[in-house]
Amino acid sequence: MADEALDPRRTALVFFDMLKRYDYGPDLVSLLPEARPQVDACVQLMHAARAAGIPVFYACGDHRPDGRDLATAISDDELARGVAAGAARRGPDPASQAVIDELRPEPGDYVINKHRWSMFFQTELELSLRGRDIDTILLAGGSTEVGIASSCYHARDLDFNTILVTECLRSGRGQHVSDFFVQRVVGGIARVRTLEHVVQMLGTGAATVAR
Repeated sequence: MADEALDPRRTALVFFDMLKRYDYGPDLVSLLPEARPQVDACVQLMHAARAAGIPVFYACGDHRPDGRDLATAISDDELARGVAAGAARRGPDPASQAVIDELRPEPGDYVINKHRWSMFFQTELELSLRGRDIDTILLAGGSTEVGIASSCYHARDLDFNTILVTECLRSGRGQHVSDFFVQRVVGGIARVRTLEHVVQMLGTGAATVAR
C-alpha cells in the first residue's frame, strides 16, 4: 500500500450527504459537536483533491417537502416507531438539504441530486464519471452503513474502484456502527485508507502525471 498512487485524470472525490440537516443543529448554521471531526477531515480532503486537480462531486439527498418521492418500503424501524403502512410522511425542509458551508460547491463542481440511498440510482452520476474517463472514486460522508454502504455496493457492480477515507465517515448510530462496516464488511467491496494515506496518494499521483 505504501506505493499506491492515484491518477488525478481518472479519479473523482464524492461527498455523500454532507448536508445541513445532518451536520448542523436546528439553526442550520452551527456544526454539531459530533460532526466536527468528520467535517474537518472532509475539508482537508477537499483541499488536497482540488490541489491535485481532481473533480469534486456532491451526492445530495433531495426530496419534495410533501414527501411524495420518499421510499415507501416498510421497515422494522418504521413499525417500531408506529409508522403505519401508507401513512403520509413529510420531506425535509428544503433549506436543510443544502451542502454545509464548510464544503460549499464551487463553479465547475458536480451536484448530483438523489432520491434513494445509492448515489447511482437513477442519477446522472455514472454518466458524469464515465464522461471524464473516471474509474476511481474517493468517497466521504455518511451515514456509513446506509448511503455509503449502498453506494459502495452499487459502485462495485458498475466496476468503479472505490476508496473510503476513514476519518471522513460518520454514522448517526454511533462510531461503533461505522467502524464495524469499515473494518468487517467493506474490505471485500472497496479499499479503506486513512486521510493521511489518501493525501499522500494524491500527491504522488499528481507528481507522476506532471512528469
